[in-house]
Amino acid sequence: MKILMASSYFVSHIGGVERIAGELFRGLSDQDLDVVWMAGDVTPAPEPKRKSHAVSLRIFNFLENKIGVPCPIPAPSAVRQIVREIRNADVLILHDCLYLSNIIAFLAARWRRIPTIIVQHIGIVPYRSFVLKFVMKLANSLAARPMLARAEQVVFYSETTKEYFQSVNFKNAPVMILNGVDTELFHTLRRGETKIALRSTYGLPETRPVILFAGRFVEKKGLPALRQMISQRPNWTWAFAGWGPLDPATWNFPNVRVFSSLRGEGLAALYRACDVLVLPSTGEGLPLVIQEALASGLQVVCGAESLRADPAMEAFVRGVPVLAGDDTGTARAFLRDLDDIVEATPELKPEPEQIRAFAVQRYSWDAAIKSYSNVIFRLLPESASKTQAVNVGVDVAR
Repeated sequence: MKILMASSYFVSHIGGVERIAGELFRGLSDQDLDVVWMAGDVTPAPEPKRKSHAVSLRIFNFLENKIGVPCPIPAPSAVRQIVREIRNADVLILHDCLYLSNIIAFLAARWRRIPTIIVQHIGIVPYRSFVLKFVMKLANSLAARPMLARAEQVVFYSETTKEYFQSVNFKNAPVMILNGVDTELFHTLRRGETKIALRSTYGLPETRPVILFAGRFVEKKGLPALRQMISQRPNWTWAFAGWGPLDPATWNFPNVRVFSSLRGEGLAALYRACDVLVLPSTGEGLPLVIQEALASGLQVVCGAESLRADPAMEAFVRGVPVLAGDDTGTARAFLRDLDDIVEATPELKPEPEQIRAFAVQRYSWDAAIKSYSNVIFRLLPESASKTQAVNVGVDVAR
């Protein structure tokens, strides 16, 4: 059995969708399944893993480079490659609908009657630009909703996104699978490790509050509102981990630190060096950075819709309305909750280990991978999947 998985970019591109796809590639490969992951070639593909490997598609990526909107356009050679890979696939997994390469893969799979699973990450991004907002609504109507209605299975990991598409007449009832988090990499302070020492490593002040943002530097992540927050809290230090066209390094605030090349343990250690994660984003499901912060023992202040994606987080995550077009009002609302967290006495704050325990129990990649495997095998003829499903511990009862 060959599983073909398609996403816009590989995990080296650094984004939530790519990282989720990367975990799925790793987890399914570890179950000795044959996975082919195809994505754009703007960043390196992952190394082969057991039976699995990656295929780089030649794409043009000027829109993301120019305005921060991920919109890879496949070259003619990429279209031919997609069609070739579909011919050899037994099942197709698509990460989101509104990428041209994914639409092509979906149509090719329909033509060859290859069962398709769509992992739908987002619903609508409320761009400020009327043109972008109109284009996305139109694309959802013309592409996303018809694709979701015709896919053999749709997977959501966010109640927010599921709610947005609730009017779709799905072929089969959608499945909710919460993403996991790497709790080996993201953890609280270990024995012998101190926040002061970590802050010294990153050039952060020892005693001042340090607020962390992690994600792409683009409009939908709330960068304009964050700029307002920084100007109103000059005595706090604001650490930004990410990259993109709205680079906080260009804002010329003395209390801003930007880390654009952190990966793996370097990024995980930055979480532990900070006090709270802030994420005034819109148009997302459940961003992985929230789960990573929780696994690191941090409280989170995020957009209200992100909290609605998994209301179980509310003991440690504060959801604040993001006011469209009102950066000042959004900043003011976020700062009220940030002030409460920063100024709270120790006895009023949840223990980092308590926050981490919630994340470990709630967000398991092992459980998520097993759920995805279950979905995959249920779509295949029993004769083609039963033996392999038993080998990986999946229930194939129909």
